[in-house]
Amino acid sequence: MSPFDLPLIAPVLRHAGDLVLSLSDALAPLVGADHAAAAAVVALTALVRLLLVPLGVAQVRADLGRRRLAPLVAELRRRHRDTPELLRAKMLELYAREGASPLAGCLPVLAQAPVLAMVYGVFTQARLAGLPNLLLDQALVGVGLGTSLVQAVTAGALAAPGAAVFAVVLVVVATAGVVLARSTAPVEGAEPVPGGPALRYLAPVLSVGFACFVPLAAALYLATSAAWTCTERLVVRRLLLARA
Repeated sequence: MSPFDLPLIAPVLRHAGDLVLSLSDALAPLVGADHAAAAAVVALTALVRLLLVPLGVAQVRADLGRRRLAPLVAELRRRHRDTPELLRAKMLELYAREGASPLAGCLPVLAQAPVLAMVYGVFTQARLAGLPNLLLDQALVGVGLGTSLVQAVTAGALAAPGAAVFAVVLVVVATAGVVLARSTAPVEGAEPVPGGPALRYLAPVLSVGFACFVPLAAALYLATSAAWTCTERLVVRRLLLARA
């Protein structure tokens, strides 16, 4: 049995599919029937990210806080490197005193994980709660929204328009990932992390690889969310620094 067939998940997945179909019908007069389902995924992604803006702001605040505290954290590590328990206590005390949370930066990613899983399920399951999945009939420029880049290439069914769509998706995911990785470069005075640069750029590489294997609908979600994250991070960061 697929996890998507579990009693608590199947009805939610069915309602999610109905939501995408309703949104697609509403957008059809504006973007055309051939692009409506893909536009619905993009619109749904934007709606989710709009709801998560407070978490995005918290993430930027947390990043700025970590960067501000980086020299102090490095000093604590230098002083107490031989006493791990005392080091952890001192770091928790520092974060509490400065009102910074080392976990705040993870919140937007964790909050989006169920949504991405739902988009993946909606466009990969032949039946939703026992009923035929009508979304699998939807396509964008000849590529089914339930088809991944790897599947399309393997089947030899990737025409030029579809290849262009996947190329745009991968470029957006990669570009946003690189911009975000560069924005998280360590500050002067911080203790260097072994393999730091490689670790920062590992996320964009993994995201691009992931986008190649998930359905086109999920890849569109990734690209839209990545572009939103990049723009939101840069804008919020500039606003917060201007107020400081």
